[in-house]
Amino acid sequence: MHYDVIVLGAGPGGYLAAERAGHAGLKTMVVEKKNIGGVCLNEGCVPSKTLLNSAKIYEYTKDGQKYGVTCENVLYDQEKVVKRKDKVVKALVSGVQATLKKNKVEIVSGEGSIIGKTSQGFVIKANNEEHSCTNLIIATGSEAIVPPIPGVKESFEKGIVVTNREILSLESVPKKLTVVGGGVIGLEMASYYATVGSKVTVIEMLDRIGGYTDIEIGTILKGNLEKKGINFLLGTKVTRVQDNVVYYEMDGKESTVESDKILLSIGRRANTANIGLEKLSLATERGAVKVDETCQTNVPGVYAVGDVNGKSMLAHTAYREAEVAVNTILGKKDIMRYTAIPSVIYTNPEVASVGETEETAKSKGLDYEVKKISMNYSGRYMAENEGGNGITKVLIEKKYNKIIGIQMIGSYASEIIYGGGIMVETEMLVKDLKEIVFPHPTVSEIIREAIFQ
Repeated sequence: MHYDVIVLGAGPGGYLAAERAGHAGLKTMVVEKKNIGGVCLNEGCVPSKTLLNSAKIYEYTKDGQKYGVTCENVLYDQEKVVKRKDKVVKALVSGVQATLKKNKVEIVSGEGSIIGKTSQGFVIKANNEEHSCTNLIIATGSEAIVPPIPGVKESFEKGIVVTNREILSLESVPKKLTVVGGGVIGLEMASYYATVGSKVTVIEMLDRIGGYTDIEIGTILKGNLEKKGINFLLGTKVTRVQDNVVYYEMDGKESTVESDKILLSIGRRANTANIGLEKLSLATERGAVKVDETCQTNVPGVYAVGDVNGKSMLAHTAYREAEVAVNTILGKKDIMRYTAIPSVIYTNPEVASVGETEETAKSKGLDYEVKKISMNYSGRYMAENEGGNGITKVLIEKKYNKIIGIQMIGSYASEIIYGGGIMVETEMLVKDLKEIVFPHPTVSEIIREAIFQ
């Protein structure tokens, strides 16, 4: 059968691309070999936030004395928390499936691969059946990197070493958890398990946590997580794993840490193997499918969205890339921009960022100034955070006096940062921001307060 659009992969980028294409009246099919919703909905973004919310409730209940609330015999039931997580995921997956069907998208469960191209278009094989399409969107996502560290494979087979997939479904809280990697996923899981009772150690090769997070904010986050009991070993390399023992090297000396579980969280790689890229001679770069500003590959009519193109491995980036690809197919002028992609670390406190950090601004030679303010200038933040030490930083380009970056650590940061994204995307001038009315009392007011410093 011939389709206007075939989408390989039904993660955030894939299912939204299929939905938008179907809604526009294009005959569309989406092929998914595992679960509708991809890693984000089933093994990442949503399940992790469900767990983190339960942990936050537990933390506030257990430590409520400083807010005048005392609860006795507070218990945390990991098994029930995981069951609720599964219920939330199931409901959302059903919602995505219903939306696809509403937009007349054909859903095929099974592996999809590229066979080649004929006069009819691109040929795709799915469940031993061949289909052709005028436009092909590759959205096969990414997978956790499992490094070739001696002993990791053996410990993984024994269930001691886990990835993001397994860590979200543990029905009991490990007494000792070692997290290899201090990026977003590693920090969120470290925060979660430390809150609900694990003794957590984070091993990170860099001398900082949070990847490209603003260094000052990353340091504040580290201090908050250390108060939860998390031990950080920075500038440290894992040399080998032997059953439940992690061997690491710090300052030229090898030491060990015992663990009931070991979470590998050192990054992700694009899923490009065994999908037939070579059949169309599709160009790749550092293992990801290479695309232009319309998310189109070197082969006209073939697009790549989401993690598989390696641009920005975030679900919300994939959503926008999907829209750009479908708009291009429909003949609507649209391009993908990456200057205002928000990023969030959903620990407690939350970290959120958009646009330039001081580090990136310096590397680009930008002439900028920083407006920094304590979150304690926010009445609501003070009301809801006893002893909080959050901050907000607003980066302003001096020549035109426009907003080029916002970073913050504190409550509601994840919900506020979209506003910062709008400011960066629209190149909002400080004089215009000063005229915007923010609701009071909200933590979001802190952005306006910062520019008056």
